[in-house]
Amino acid sequence: LRDRVILETDGKLMSGRDVAVACLLGAEEFGFATAPLVCMGCMMMRVCSKDTCPVGIATQNAKLRARFSGKPEYIMNFMLFIAEELREIMANLGFRTVNEMVGRTDCLHMKDHQITKRAEMVDLSAVIDPEFAKAPDRHFEKEHIYNFHLEKTLDESVLLPKFADAFKTGAHHEETLQVSSTNRTFGTILGSEITNRFGESLPDDTFIVHAEGGGGQSFGAFIPKGLTIKLTGDANDGFGKGLSGGKLVVVPPAKAGFRADENIIIGNVALYGATSGTAYVRGIAGERFCVRNSGATAVALGCGDHGLEYMTGGRAVILGPTGKNFAAGMSGGIAYVLDMDHTFYRRLNKDMVTMTELTEKYDIAELRQILTDYRDATGCEKAARILDHFDDYRPFFKKIVPDDYQKMLVAISKYEEQGISHDNAVLEAFHELHG
Repeated sequence: LRDRVILETDGKLMSGRDVAVACLLGAEEFGFATAPLVCMGCMMMRVCSKDTCPVGIATQNAKLRARFSGKPEYIMNFMLFIAEELREIMANLGFRTVNEMVGRTDCLHMKDHQITKRAEMVDLSAVIDPEFAKAPDRHFEKEHIYNFHLEKTLDESVLLPKFADAFKTGAHHEETLQVSSTNRTFGTILGSEITNRFGESLPDDTFIVHAEGGGGQSFGAFIPKGLTIKLTGDANDGFGKGLSGGKLVVVPPAKAGFRADENIIIGNVALYGATSGTAYVRGIAGERFCVRNSGATAVALGCGDHGLEYMTGGRAVILGPTGKNFAAGMSGGIAYVLDMDHTFYRRLNKDMVTMTELTEKYDIAELRQILTDYRDATGCEKAARILDHFDDYRPFFKKIVPDDYQKMLVAISKYEEQGISHDNAVLEAFHELHG
């Protein structure tokens, strides 16, 4: 399969020699990451996720990023130096083109003297085996590029034809079909067609897909506003990746022989990088649930380790146990966690967040509304029981909010009370807190 795919080495390349080594190991594309950022003025404060970067070069706040005034010609000069050093190495090795270098592991060998004892223990013989260099297909060949046969996917072969008439008018339409774990990124092509035709103008639940079975990897990835996918079954890793305004609902089959609140029903890294929309899971989510979520609302009956990792916005409600390292690197958004045995604090990463009781009227009203929507969408008995006895359950809920995020919320609210628009209030709050 090697000649069908392009391999990329990603991150921390600092010199032409780094590029040469990566290429000899088999890389055909090269991601630099840190070095170009430094060239443009990055001060390496490592606060990109906190929106506190004084340079504004990589902040996730678009308005702050717009203030950045770095010089791209510095990167051009840096890359010229990289290319010059790479050319010198290529000349010493007798290569005229980068393509000739790809996979030439016979040009690499371990240093005779390593810097540390640990390095001496590393065995790279399987990686730099000279025999690899003799392989006829050791790099990508454009004519051999893999054909994914998108025309055979359920999106193109079933969903698009069935929704064709509804697309002409934007009228409400629903379809039902079976899925399996081999149907990867189910709904994504349908979602792209909706975005092309309607943008973000459709109301929620305009188009609904009822799926039954096992969802493959990246089920419902990137689906937009107006599209709802309801899955009766379970889903693999990457569920709801990049969710962009759509709605995802997962419930176990009615005749399932297991309890939903005791079993994992969606895989790892669900809702990775989601920006908006809702995801309701009547079951437990895998590890790294909602990692890098920046705006979606998600509800699950539990989650694995590293839940809400690097989350920057949105809302998450966990109605059951969590794994360890919850909220690691969480810099935005709010989480509500049901902590019936009062042990959640042991699994919470407290570096950037604070855990409080649920006492504020706004938080109580918000949680109640989220639970109501979740109950209506999934028929979850646990959510219904909580809502019926909300005052009894409320003391067991913990609110998780990032420290800096809370300070920003308070400052923004202060400026909005003075009649300042929200966008300007955000800027004023930022200047007040960070100078």
